[in-house]
This record gives sequence, C-alpha cells and structure tokens, in this order.
Amino acid sequence: MPEMPEVQGLVDFLAGRAAGLEITKVTVASIAVLKTYDPPIDALTGTTVVGASRRGKFIDLATSSQGADAGIHLVFHLAKAGWLRWYDQLPATVIRPGKTPIALRVGFGDGSGFDLTEAGTKKSLACYVVRDPADVPGIARLGPDPLDPTFTRDQFAQLLAGRRTQIKGVLRDQSILAGVGNAYSDEILHAAKTSPYALAASLDGDEVTRLYVALRETLADAVAAASGKPPADLKDAKRRGMAVHGRRGQACPVCGDEVRSVFFADNSLEYCPTCQTGGKLLADRRLSRLLK
Repeated sequence: MPEMPEVQGLVDFLAGRAAGLEITKVTVASIAVLKTYDPPIDALTGTTVVGASRRGKFIDLATSSQGADAGIHLVFHLAKAGWLRWYDQLPATVIRPGKTPIALRVGFGDGSGFDLTEAGTKKSLACYVVRDPADVPGIARLGPDPLDPTFTRDQFAQLLAGRRTQIKGVLRDQSILAGVGNAYSDEILHAAKTSPYALAASLDGDEVTRLYVALRETLADAVAAASGKPPADLKDAKRRGMAVHGRRGQACPVCGDEVRSVFFADNSLEYCPTCQTGGKLLADRRLSRLLK
C-alpha cells in the first residue's frame, strides 16, 4: 500500500513534471473509481495543472482555467493496490474497460500523461473531481500530519491519552494521524522499541517521547529517500528501506533476532521480539495478548 513517503514522492514528481501542462484528455476506464459527479470529470479537459500536493495519503492535482470551473482539483487515493504509471509519451492504444488494470488515464498537451492502475480483484482506488479538496470525505476526516513542523510531542501525547487500543492501530488510524499505514507503522514501532500490541494509553512519558521521535525520523528519512525518484522506482526504494516490514524470517538489522509476523485476514505485521516485546512472541491472532 502506498503510504506517506511514496505518495510524497509521487507528488514531488508530478509537481515537477506536470505543472504548467494542459490536460487534453481524461479517460475513465473503471466507472467505480470515480466518486463524484459535480463538477463532471470532463471539466478537467482544457485546464492547466498549477500544482500537486499531499493530504495524508491523498494526492491533489490542482488545476486552473478561464472557465466557470476554474480551480478544480483531481484528487485520488491509491488505496491498497493502486499505483501511478507515468509516460513521457502516452500510449495511443484504446483502453478496454474490464480488460486492463488501468482505472483512469490523464493526457497532457506535450504528449505525456499517466495511468492510475489497480492490481487484484478488490477495487478500492478512488478519484474525486472537486472545487475544494476538503469536499473529499476522507480528507475532511484526516488527523494532523506527523511531519507538519507544528506537530509537537505534546500534541502527539494528547492524541494517545485515554486510548485503550493497540498502538499499531492508533498509528494507522487516519482520523488520528494522517499518512501512516501498515508498513511504516511496523517500522516506527521497531525504531521506538515498542510492541505493536501495547495500549496507547499505557505508554509512559519516555515511551511516548521515544515513539514521537521514531515517528518523525522514520517518516522524514523515508520521504528523503523517495525524493527525486520517478514513480517506477519508488516501490523498490520503499522495500530496500524496511528494517522489519516484509522481512519475516530475516535477521533484525539492530539485534540479529529473527523478524516475526502476525497474520490477519488481509495483511500482516512484522516485529522483532528482542527489540520490541522483551523476547516474547506475539500470538498469531487479531485480539491476542503477549504469549506467557
């Protein structure tokens, strides 16, 4: 799943490559991907891209024009299996709905463009055409961005206070913190030496501070690693930067213990027993506590 660092990498790429270009075509290959109808998606044709920005894990492509729909935005969320495929020369082939992973195609005046694609059968990729990004329900519900310079340790502590839920889930909840998903929550918790099953409200002052520092540093390092890379290289860069996520059975780079997994219905978490749980193994079921 693309998370904050990869989404920021895509935003930086689009801001540098698409800004100033006229949108000459928008083709919807999967009607389910489009979540809005006013303005119509055709209103994007003839507009000029004026910028790209990130809102949590949403990408906001801002446009302008001389018409009544000046200032409309193409906002999209790549969900679990979506991605952006860039072309310096957009293919001329006709998209056949239902026969391709392509959900949406955008073409620019210089011949370049991109496809939004989605692998698998579970379709969650979402696109919105709006006059104000705040009109997108998922954006309106977002919590603070953990890399915002104004986001302090005390604000983070207030978000955790009183939450009798596992810290792994708290970090992934977009209404609490914007941009962190399954992979980077594993990395943050490993860097903070915190069990993914620890209750948020149970963390003491030092543990909160350690987690806050790990949150900021892990994400900042990942964003820096993604910066300047084209979309085709971002996924591999993400995998190379992981200490525990996706590395089940491998050695922890900090202590050498074996990285372990807990499997759920549609994903898994990875952790190091020595670094995070005092050597204890987490039982492989959703509501488990530490094995005794």
